[in-house]
Amino acid sequence: MHLTRLLMALIAGLSLAACDMVVPVAPSPAPARNPGLTLPSPQQAARNFSQVVADVQPVAEQECRSRARNLNCDFVIRVDNDPRQPPNAYQSRASDGRPVLTFTIAMIADVANADELAFVMGHEAAHHISYHLDRQQVNASLGAEIFGGLATLTGGSARDVETAARLGANVGARSYSKEFELEADRLGTVITWRAGYDPVRGAEYFGRIPDPGDRFLGTHPPNAARIDIVRRTVATLER
Repeated sequence: MHLTRLLMALIAGLSLAACDMVVPVAPSPAPARNPGLTLPSPQQAARNFSQVVADVQPVAEQECRSRARNLNCDFVIRVDNDPRQPPNAYQSRASDGRPVLTFTIAMIADVANADELAFVMGHEAAHHISYHLDRQQVNASLGAEIFGGLATLTGGSARDVETAARLGANVGARSYSKEFELEADRLGTVITWRAGYDPVRGAEYFGRIPDPGDRFLGTHPPNAARIDIVRRTVATLER
């Protein structure tokens, strides 16, 4: 049986479906293939996912309730069974306000171990706890308002104003995305640690994804900065 189909069969029934989701926080780049890396078998990958959900979800919900009392902290862990989707995990929100953490089948298959999977899950949960979707939407609205206003002041047509507003929304949404990622790495490290996993080993995932560098308006910070914040956070937890 093809690996993707086997994973889908093994995980079937584990996740809850979510609908009417808002636009997610920018997803992480897909990991590069490393010929020297031995990945878990489909059976082990499915077992890892089931165990990580059982361990990380209650910790994430506890952190959410203690840090963000006005948020819905009833996390839904969802699997995207579309075999065409690349390795990806992202946080979004269902129409009833419940936070949704979505993992593609390819993502579950491509993490090297349970520590990496737990770190990714903790990171995505941290986006919700840190209000990143709401803050991203506020930044997008402000960017649209500013760019659209400038186009109006310079005598732009209705079409020009609309185009400028769309551009402004995109710029606004990206303005603090790298800071959001580092915030999620920091809190995700805490969640991973408290769930009983090794965040430093989990952050080795960054060694297999393309390094985005420090591009202007890039959505993700340099991998070295992310690994550094994980290590520094663990050092504070070990005291």
